[in-house]
Amino acid sequence: MKLHIKHTTDYRYTEPLRYALQTLWLTPVSGPSQTVNFWSLGAPEELFAQLDAFGNPVHSYTFVGEARDNVRWSLVNAAGQVDTLGVAEFLDEPGMPLPQLYLRASALARPHARLLDFGRRFVSAPEAGKAVDLQAILALCAGVAGAVSYKKHSTNVTTTALQAFDAGAGVCQDQAHVMVAVCRSLGIPARYVSGYFYAANEPDLASHAWADVCLDVAARRWASIDVTHRCLLDERHVRLAMGFDYNACPPIKGVRHGGGQESMTIKITIEPVVS
Repeated sequence: MKLHIKHTTDYRYTEPLRYALQTLWLTPVSGPSQTVNFWSLGAPEELFAQLDAFGNPVHSYTFVGEARDNVRWSLVNAAGQVDTLGVAEFLDEPGMPLPQLYLRASALARPHARLLDFGRRFVSAPEAGKAVDLQAILALCAGVAGAVSYKKHSTNVTTTALQAFDAGAGVCQDQAHVMVAVCRSLGIPARYVSGYFYAANEPDLASHAWADVCLDVAARRWASIDVTHRCLLDERHVRLAMGFDYNACPPIKGVRHGGGQESMTIKITIEPVVS
């Protein structure tokens, strides 16, 4: 599927902005599941590109202003066209971090005994040198989706996997965190993935998150699992970035000085391109 994506983040301030440092995880790259035909980023200042520790492309900019400039508004734009290929199983590129790194606990997706007990209902602990059964992982995906129902505005970006699991509700971010934390509890490497999801007439679903689960550590073979939709990654998904959890790859993260109270409006549109 060929998708055109536009992602706008609009910041408004009640007082003049003096300083801002922003880092953007808003650049998809070509890989097994997608081909990026073109992509552009726009920001208030010059953008500087680099790769983060997980291999994600990130861009940063710094704004320095004076009170007399009276800057009370800024805009970040991302837009482009991506061919989605629907490939859910893949091997990591050479030079990427080893899968074992993603057994590590993180603030939002930490292993826990209760998550381990839950996971054992669906998946046996992996045997050394043996691959994990994909069908068991998909059963776990359905189990997590049933245990953590999708509910808008029920959590925030600081909600942990265990908190969402205990509450029984969350958004796609929380469902992905629970999936990742359960897998780590079982000794299966797993990581958080940010991206986009195309659903006609459902703009609230455009910003999305899912999980990569390592099926074979030695081969570095992964499968992308969408807990919210209880499925493997397909042509509706566009991959942006990955990491331990949301904190490692939010769309935008930064600090500022001045500006008073900040309000932020995000608009994402995804449209299929008709050839």
